[in-house]
Amino acid sequence: MPVTRDIVATYRGPRRVVRRLLDAGPREDRALVILVAACGMTFIAQWPRLAREAHLTGQELNPLLGGTLLAWVFIAPLIFYTLALLSHGLARVLRGRGTGYGARLALFWALLAASPIILLHGLVAGFIGPGPGLQIVGLIWLGIFGWFWIAGWIEAEWGRR
Repeated sequence: MPVTRDIVATYRGPRRVVRRLLDAGPREDRALVILVAACGMTFIAQWPRLAREAHLTGQELNPLLGGTLLAWVFIAPLIFYTLALLSHGLARVLRGRGTGYGARLALFWALLAASPIILLHGLVAGFIGPGPGLQIVGLIWLGIFGWFWIAGWIEAEWGRR
């Protein structure tokens, strides 16, 4: 199934999508591509905010973009791998039967599936700026990401084998 259809299907049933991805077999290359795509989408979502910041402060846009690229494409994946390791460790303490790959896939897929909302957040940050609208969209993203991650994590750690 194409990624866009899987993203839409995740909004209807995140556990089913994660189960389908897990049933395809452990492919670390697939998990890494999902993570890099999610981090890339988050980097792109920052462009409107960075352009606004550069315009309002008189800074150059390119250094802002370069720093954000470094953060999201090179550093954030390391942080997400660590977070997935910690979540799998927690699941093991709670008698989870899953694998580290499943924990990674659940987290990475949640990031990618919630990317349409992070793109909206970037647009609001760029065109409207700080305020209640940006906070509301941020909370919506956090809720959706949390829902996708927890549902996928439960499926990966305690779902059917």
